[in-house]
Amino acid sequence: MAGLKSDNQKRTVGSFGPEPDVDPQTPVLRISQLDALELDSALEQLVWNQFSQCFHNCRPGMLTPLEPELRALLHLLLWRFTLYSDSATVGQSLLSLRYHSTFSLSPRYRPLSPRQKLGLAVLTVGPQWLQERSHKLLPFLGLSSQGPTAERNGGLLQQGLRNALTFVSSIIKFTSLLNFLVFLRNGRHPVLAERITGAQAVFSKPNVVRDVTYQYMNRELLWHGFAEFLIFLLPLINTRTLKATMSSLVFGAESADGKRTGEGKGVWKECGICGEWPTIPHTVGCLHVFCYYCIKSHSITDAYLTCPKCGAEAGQPELVKMEVEMIGM
Repeated sequence: MAGLKSDNQKRTVGSFGPEPDVDPQTPVLRISQLDALELDSALEQLVWNQFSQCFHNCRPGMLTPLEPELRALLHLLLWRFTLYSDSATVGQSLLSLRYHSTFSLSPRYRPLSPRQKLGLAVLTVGPQWLQERSHKLLPFLGLSSQGPTAERNGGLLQQGLRNALTFVSSIIKFTSLLNFLVFLRNGRHPVLAERITGAQAVFSKPNVVRDVTYQYMNRELLWHGFAEFLIFLLPLINTRTLKATMSSLVFGAESADGKRTGEGKGVWKECGICGEWPTIPHTVGCLHVFCYYCIKSHSITDAYLTCPKCGAEAGQPELVKMEVEMIGM
């Protein structure tokens, strides 16, 4: 009985605590860590889109003045119910990952402390908010004294602060680039905020393998190849010639001649290509007329141009000569 109680207690503790067989030293694929960041970014954008749809019927631009603060608030809301509660973001949970504290000297898994979680949230949201609000924060930091000298000094102070912020922003971007290069080298800390706070992505379950089936790979390769083939083929297809050929095969040449005769002078009122009133009307040998720029551009791109209306072989564009009869009132 004592042995059964001890086993049940071990199972209970193991069910609520971390997995006993998970080794934090097991390397995580770089692509898995990057995919987790992309999933988190997609989730934030999805939440923002759903939130902005709530104000779809309100005045346009209503959320624009407060957009940086609202985005930061939504990010902190997601952080509260994901990273703060489970030591893992949504993207990491989908890929069986979670954060491990590298500040701990123990070889076993140690979750992030509340201070590390808060620091990770601040370092993620803070720089982005500060960058979006810097153009509005600078005027409040200037001197509000009156007079040309004070105004000049205030302008110099604002310019110095602006240059300092630009320099700091450049340093942060350069440091982020160096951090990403180091990540590509050793596979740890893809984001600078994770390296500063000591947060490292590890597996949350033992023996987790990134399994990509051959069926999925074959389907992706097939669709990518088909898309590239369509991108190459579609510009080579002359849709107007194809449409004229199909109409002549379906309706026949006699019906086309009858339609051409029945139209009469109605075809002179619109361009056979753009459908508008013909500008500098030209003809190519049939009863239809075209704008000069429309037919000229098509004749340059297609050496074997045919009339898009009736399918007749097009010759050189010729100016339409019209006789205008003036009737006195």
